[in-house]
Amino acid sequence: MKLQPFDRSKHLYRNEAFAELVKDAVRFFNGTPVHPIPPAESFLGTGVYALYYTGKNPLYTKYAELNRLAYSYPIYVGKAVPKGWRQARTSDNLLNQSRELAGRLREHGRSISVGAELALEDFMCRFVIFEADGSDMIGTIEAALIRLNTPLWNTVVDGFGNHDPGSGRYGKAKSDWDVIHEGRAWANKCNGVPTEKNVIVANILRHLQNTGFSL
Repeated sequence: MKLQPFDRSKHLYRNEAFAELVKDAVRFFNGTPVHPIPPAESFLGTGVYALYYTGKNPLYTKYAELNRLAYSYPIYVGKAVPKGWRQARTSDNLLNQSRELAGRLREHGRSISVGAELALEDFMCRFVIFEADGSDMIGTIEAALIRLNTPLWNTVVDGFGNHDPGSGRYGKAKSDWDVIHEGRAWANKCNGVPTEKNVIVANILRHLQNTGFSL
């Protein structure tokens, strides 16, 4: 096979139909019902979710103001996929029978419950369940929602979605989220040097200002 000169245009994929599909999925997401965290009933499925803050923590009061009438400004966006998803080892049956999405919301509820200066009743969530071929959209829709909303706990305060790294793997520093919302027992085992709290707070205020959420 004869090699061709490099031409970037021959590697660039564009598809307006795909862009419209993503917009449609985001519109659907924004119209789904909101629920407490975790939702009152467990359910099957994987997908994408967002958390909304409505409490009185001084760092996040602007979110509470913006979400007072409608839940439009998520503080965190995430996805829930079953084990084996990254390696494409997951069958449609396992996707449909998975409780990963409900489980992820329960896990977040536990983190919020023990987090300093947070109250679980001050949070709500919404989510979309993707099944069969639609599961291929999970990562794309999560990325689109983060890009559109720049949620604080995705873009500035890292670590909310972290898991316990397990025995022998506590060499890393405590995450920014665990510094300002002390409480997760496993995070206190992390013995690296964390970011100072005043630096994290300054980063939060700068982010809110840059996004038009200034307090």
